[in-house]
Order: sequence, then structure tokens, then C-alpha cells
Amino acid sequence: MAKLTSEMKDLISQAFPFIATVDEDGNPQIGPKGTLRVMDDEHLIYNEETGRQAWHNLQENHKIAVAVHPYPGKIGLRVEGYATIYKDGPVFEAAHQYAVDNQLPDLIAAVVISVDRIVSLDAGPDAGTEIANEPVSD
Repeated sequence: MAKLTSEMKDLISQAFPFIATVDEDGNPQIGPKGTLRVMDDEHLIYNEETGRQAWHNLQENHKIAVAVHPYPGKIGLRVEGYATIYKDGPVFEAAHQYAVDNQLPDLIAAVVISVDRIVSLDAGPDAGTEIANEPVSD
């Protein structure tokens, strides 16, 4: 599993993230996830609130990508991984508390994303290069 550096965590907390999934026919879907946040060095988490297309897609295919890029000229990244869905238990309860604390809609589930691969979204010759797929020290 890849590890997020402090700089990557800061970027994720400051930029508006989008997730990408694919449906059973191979059709791509992308959409914003305002509740996406860092869980720890190797996981991201978001509250699934709508139960629509991305949720539908994750029922069949747990592969997911997250893209964050604050604005042109800055560093961006894509995190690729596997989504694990929690509908109860400690992870779900923590996500529920996050919703309560931030006055957000109640959640259907907590979705935890493993950080399996990190790819650069920077413009220029390094675009699309792998940043990490193994632990990186801060």
C-alpha cells in the first residue's frame, strides 16, 4: 500500500476532491465528494449520502480513483485504490459523528478507500507518473 505524505494530506484537505468509478457496462462516472478526507496514512474516507451513481457502481466494482487539484499551476494527485463499505461498526459510527459535528446529511455508509497507488496530476513532462505505490517517509 502507498503512503500519503504530509504534503499530500494537506492538498487533500484543501482541494475539492472528485471520485471516479465505473458501472457494470464499463461506463465511467465522476463526481465531487465534499466529505472526502484523510483517515490515516494509507486510507481516505467519505460519507456516502446520496446513494446514487457512484454508490451503485461501488456495489459491483470496488475500484475507485480520487483526483485532487486545487487550481492550475499547483501540484495535483490521483489516488487509486479499493473501496470498502461500512454500514455499521466503529468506522460507520465515526463517519456518522463527522456528519453530526459538521451539520451534514445523515449517511448511508462510510466508504474507506485504500491508498494503493498515487499518480501525479501536474502539468508537463511528469504528468501521469507514479508518485508512490509503496511506503514513503515524511
